[in-house]
Amino acid sequence: MHRRRFISSILILILIISITTACSNNEDLGSNTDNEKQANDEQVETKEEVKEENEYGIDIKEDSVTFIDGRDKEVTISKHPERVVVLFNSYLEVWCKSGGTVVGRLQEAPEKVIEEAKDAEEVGKQGAINVEKVLSLEPDLIILNSNQNHQLELVPIFEENNIPVIALNYFVKDDYFKMVRLFTAINDREDLYEEYGIKVREDIENIIEKSPKDRNYKVLVMMASAKSITVRGSDSTVGEMLKDLHTTNISDSIATGPDPIDFSMEKVLEEDPDFIFVQITGSDKEKVLERLKKDVEDNPAWSSLTAVKEDRYIFLPKELYMYKPNHRYAEAYEGLAKILYPDVFK
Repeated sequence: MHRRRFISSILILILIISITTACSNNEDLGSNTDNEKQANDEQVETKEEVKEENEYGIDIKEDSVTFIDGRDKEVTISKHPERVVVLFNSYLEVWCKSGGTVVGRLQEAPEKVIEEAKDAEEVGKQGAINVEKVLSLEPDLIILNSNQNHQLELVPIFEENNIPVIALNYFVKDDYFKMVRLFTAINDREDLYEEYGIKVREDIENIIEKSPKDRNYKVLVMMASAKSITVRGSDSTVGEMLKDLHTTNISDSIATGPDPIDFSMEKVLEEDPDFIFVQITGSDKEKVLERLKKDVEDNPAWSSLTAVKEDRYIFLPKELYMYKPNHRYAEAYEGLAKILYPDVFK
């Protein structure tokens, strides 16, 4: 009898120890799982932070920003410059929208005045920059267009005077997003990057996603000035927008980049585009229209084109399609989408 009670007690004790050990192991397993999850979450957050800080190849530090400029040169700029001169007005608008101020700028077109910079000193105009005037303003940063040789030629002068220079290209929307990321970082304005960078990109992506992919429209993009008529491929600002909206640019087969392409009536007649978009450059619109009439519209074959017959020969407004759209990029996309797909974008 006593022996059986003793054995029963031993078995109960073993059972209790087993249950306690199992619970302890489960707690350890749960603890390890939680620790692993926390470690993974921290790793993801770190990766996201690194990605954000190095977006568009831009490395953002506490007091400076490092990036590769339009000359393929690594440049480091100190944050919060106070005396900035901007030598390209499309960049001027982005700089001001990114929280920056300026002491100097170029002469502006009457239809494209940047209100935030209206009190800044004029330091010349495109192709005629007054270098002495620029230097007299004692700038601590100069922003210019690396795609214009006459501006690049000024860089050594500025660097000899120990003035930091930002030289950038701007052809397509990613160039804009890199610029707004860079400028908002220099000015420590993440709120403005959210508004003019992230939000604009999301709006564009929504428009592209909404656009039909099965219409297969062919388009022609013409650039008209008082001197000549050229065409643009998908590497241009408007060309990229139309490509994103699922059209085919008939000039892409002969394009070699964002540079102008000679207009060929033979090519246009052969491809017979569904839409023809015209960008007008220059201040004398009447002379531009005269050039268009002489070089294009007076050709008897012009009226036989599908785009012309169906009233799809469209002049684009300068403010969104000749000048860079910048923070209005989504508006520019939507404007084209409404022309291409009026049944979808009402």
